[in-house]
Amino acid sequence: MQVPRKLRQAAALAGAFLLAVVVATATVMRLTESDGGSGGWSPGGRIFVLLLLALFICAVAYRVIARLYARYVNTPLRMAEDLAAMTAHGGLRLPEPVGEEMRALAQAANQLLAARDALENDVAERVREARASLEQERSRLAALMTDLSQSVVVCNLDGRVLLYNQRAKQELSAGSDGGNVDLLGLGRSIYTVFDRALIEHALERLQPATSGQGEGEGKKVIGSAQFVTATRAGRLLRARMSPVLGGDGQAGALVGDLSVTGFVLVLEDVTTTNERHARRDALIQSLVEGGRGPLGSLRAAAEMLSDFPDVAPRQRDRFLGVIRDEASVLSAHFEKAAAAFSNDLRERWLLEEILGVELLAVAARRIGERRSGEVRPLVVKTENVDESLWLRVDSFGLLQALCYLSLRLQDEYQVRDVRLSLKRSGHLAQLDLYWVGTFMNNEVAMSWLQDPMSVGSESSPLSVVDVIERCNGEIWFQRERVSHRAFFRTMLPAAEAPKEVPRAIVSAAEGERPEFYDFDIFRWSTASHELDDRPLAELSYTVFDTETTGLQPSEGDEIIQIGATRIVNRRLLRHECFDQLVDPRRALSQKSIKVHGITRDLLAGQPVITDVLPTFHAFCADTVMVGHNAAFDMRFLQLKERKSGVRFDQPVLDTLLLSAVLQPNQRTHRLEAIAERLGVSVFGRHTALGDAIVTGEVFLKMLPLLAEMGITTLRQAREASERTYHARLKY
Repeated sequence: MQVPRKLRQAAALAGAFLLAVVVATATVMRLTESDGGSGGWSPGGRIFVLLLLALFICAVAYRVIARLYARYVNTPLRMAEDLAAMTAHGGLRLPEPVGEEMRALAQAANQLLAARDALENDVAERVREARASLEQERSRLAALMTDLSQSVVVCNLDGRVLLYNQRAKQELSAGSDGGNVDLLGLGRSIYTVFDRALIEHALERLQPATSGQGEGEGKKVIGSAQFVTATRAGRLLRARMSPVLGGDGQAGALVGDLSVTGFVLVLEDVTTTNERHARRDALIQSLVEGGRGPLGSLRAAAEMLSDFPDVAPRQRDRFLGVIRDEASVLSAHFEKAAAAFSNDLRERWLLEEILGVELLAVAARRIGERRSGEVRPLVVKTENVDESLWLRVDSFGLLQALCYLSLRLQDEYQVRDVRLSLKRSGHLAQLDLYWVGTFMNNEVAMSWLQDPMSVGSESSPLSVVDVIERCNGEIWFQRERVSHRAFFRTMLPAAEAPKEVPRAIVSAAEGERPEFYDFDIFRWSTASHELDDRPLAELSYTVFDTETTGLQPSEGDEIIQIGATRIVNRRLLRHECFDQLVDPRRALSQKSIKVHGITRDLLAGQPVITDVLPTFHAFCADTVMVGHNAAFDMRFLQLKERKSGVRFDQPVLDTLLLSAVLQPNQRTHRLEAIAERLGVSVFGRHTALGDAIVTGEVFLKMLPLLAEMGITTLRQAREASERTYHARLKY
């Protein structure tokens, strides 16, 4: 059998080293003996020289062995750790180490990884094809829930949120303490937003017991329950609660073979409606109180005149004067009330508040589009428009009337150019549709206003006058012979500009879809909330990070930014985040500014840490906190617990310690190095939210690796972390 070349070289080097040791020892002994004969070396001196020689030989041997250990022992161990991470996450490859043998091993492992990735990609492609229909339905649900104008929240029986839409997120998070923070999120309790007793009372109304339940009978469930509550911003919401039925056998009221597994809340902001009803009540009260006196005087004067027909002329004139004066007072009172409450007197039709300039822009575009294909299309322009004027009208009906009049002018009088104007006239808005050069008589104009509107194939049973009367306005036809203009003039009640313009729904960026639902939360129950013995994959996490003025929390350094995101059911919810700058009330060093890029100007006007921590504590409720080198961040939080009045007693996991558990032979456990080993893209470093997102991605990559080591519960992860060397680090 042929002996390998490197084995021959190693044997030769070992023999040469031993020969050198023997020769060196013999030389030293001979020199010391010859010197001893002349009285130069004592036995103790010879021993000292031999010890020095032994130490030198040991140092050389250690250096050689250390290099061999690093190449042939430590390198395979690191490769094994990297390989374990790469088998759990595709697309990664081992770096080629120094040394022909290790390089060949790495190449073989990479070939196996490539083959594994090819097989997984093939399976993944088949799974993607099979799930195409399901993904389409998920996308439709996400689009529907995102763009729905009503706020919708779905919870399980424990009050854990498993679905919500963007409108609900905006309505229920606005105005919370410490800034506009998202208190609504998947897996979070609805009781952080609404009073628990209110929800439980509504649930009881959904599940009334029947009188005398026989075998196989359950509780009957009513269709829905309603209640009114207030948000943190002071808005009034009307909530309609309906049950969610399922067949998973959970405890709850029964409907046939199905059980109640949760409830749906459909929320409607009724603040404006309540204010309008309050104004209408005030109107009725003012009419009653203000009219009682004048009506009494009128009645008394009328009775005197009827009971005493022969009253003296002077007295008759006095009584008639009373009637005239009181009637004037009563008339003035009604006129004043009508002017003050004109927009609240009619609730029969659905009227909405709209900015006048927007209404005219839509009207001009719609009229022009109707005849855009003609050789000489109708030209519609807006002029003299008061851009600050608001109207409360039936916008659809008003647009229909303007289109009807404009297109009839074109069809019957060949008018090719019309103008729309809008200006304020006292407490009214004056809307004009006018044209130049073509006149019609008043009889024709009045017939147009009173006939049912019909243009082409579209028809309506309503006339223009009907629509304008809906809007509490008036319309008429008028001519100006000097300017050769004719116009339909409409007088409409002007509305006050709304104090709060409804917030537009913010859609997700292209290619992204907010995670607004997770139906697996239906299976959660109060009995499963014991955290230590629950599987890591089933827990909810708050991944957080801080930016600070320095690295010494015990010496006065302060937090200047807190960023956090959430993990629910092994999904990183990037759209459920906490991102808040903090005024540290102290100077920032130039060294720290170079790290995080946060300057004093950015922190001006931001809340202080004692105002931010209660909101952040609420954001972390019912979750496990996760950080990288979390001991550093937790020390900052713990030092402020007494002043802020909150205590962060949630369980904490540290990705630095977990990395030391998973890969103890690696040279570094910095966040960037861990992310590179696990194939996580690093972005937004040294911003609190950016670091939190990277930490969350790293933590999700660690979960299957921990499971392979038998670390599956929170208790096991904490105990393993505490046994690492890095757990000794204190701040």
